[in-house]
Amino acid sequence: MQIKALGFDIDHTLGIDNKLERVAFLRLLDDVCAEDGRALGTLVEEIARIDELLEQQRAGAFSIEQAVERFVKDRGAREPAGYVARYKHMAIDSVPEFFVAQVGTRSTLAELRRRDIPCAILSNGWSPLQQRKAQRLGFDGPVLVSDGLGTQKPDAQAFLALSRALTSEPAEVAYVGDNPRTDVAAAIAAGMRGVWLDAEGAAYPSGLPQPNAVIHSLAELLTLL
Repeated sequence: MQIKALGFDIDHTLGIDNKLERVAFLRLLDDVCAEDGRALGTLVEEIARIDELLEQQRAGAFSIEQAVERFVKDRGAREPAGYVARYKHMAIDSVPEFFVAQVGTRSTLAELRRRDIPCAILSNGWSPLQQRKAQRLGFDGPVLVSDGLGTQKPDAQAFLALSRALTSEPAEVAYVGDNPRTDVAAAIAAGMRGVWLDAEGAAYPSGLPQPNAVIHSLAELLTLL
């Protein structure tokens, strides 16, 4: 594959966060209940509500700040805004404990640096959590996060911002990600090469543009370049 630069998704591509944000919300719930609120149901029910809230937030329905305020307000907190900074600290401080590199991430990134191939991360999410994850990996390239961009994957504008950060034309960039729709198909639609990291032996969905390449580990990426 003749490419000039690489873009990467981060969660479930370069690293695994082990439901870090869900855990931070559960810790916040404990604080709310101890101080001025209440749980809305059993632990299983609360986890389901948290996962639904995070899914909506990641889809762009509202910001992480609004998600936290909504969460604690529904549980009786008298000053919802006061919990936002606390939640963010809980999530960011959990990165060393919960976020682990995908097998082969560090060695692959080191080899890409040795080959002088520019790399950048494009991730949906919020800052500085995603930057902290990138730091945990030792990633030293640009880290573009949707809340700072004002747009998110699969919007083509997010991928065009990535190509600008890499000082490359979209056709010169390959984007590597685990999500067929928001990573692979979206990158192809933006004029890039789409590389699907299929680490779990999943079936690629029908009805989407086929990836330009499929890898099952990050180390395989090097054989494509």
